[in-house]
Amino acid sequence: MTISRWDPFRELVNLREAMDRLFEDAFVVPRSTELRTEAIYRLPVDVYETADEYVVEAVIPGIPVDKINIEFRDNTLYISGELPYVEHEGATYHLRERWYGRFQRTLTFPTAVDANKIEATLENGVLRVHLPKAAEARPKQIRVKAVR
Repeated sequence: MTISRWDPFRELVNLREAMDRLFEDAFVVPRSTELRTEAIYRLPVDVYETADEYVVEAVIPGIPVDKINIEFRDNTLYISGELPYVEHEGATYHLRERWYGRFQRTLTFPTAVDANKIEATLENGVLRVHLPKAAEARPKQIRVKAVR
């Protein structure tokens, strides 16, 4: 039997590596299972519902409008785009935390959406997509008639 000395810091490093893998798997979808040369980032969004519409919000600073693609089909919203990689000539980077590359998000809605009235805006780096509910999906007020 071999006795080895317990090193608590080794356990923390293993935990950190596990958390890094979990974070990467949650937000990065590999384009290929064989090569991880290009990743497609899962765009984080907020989605909320009112009586009349769904609203999707995403923070995407630095991305021009022409680099954002939004499609709606089969009651599913597809958002994709690309933030180009920027390399400054003659610069030595000490830290690079900003992400770049392709991003995407797919959202399916539980009730019908009026696809002809969907609107999207980009203001101060915040993308907002307004998806009005179809008339048949909106709540209706039923009047009660008095019968004499």
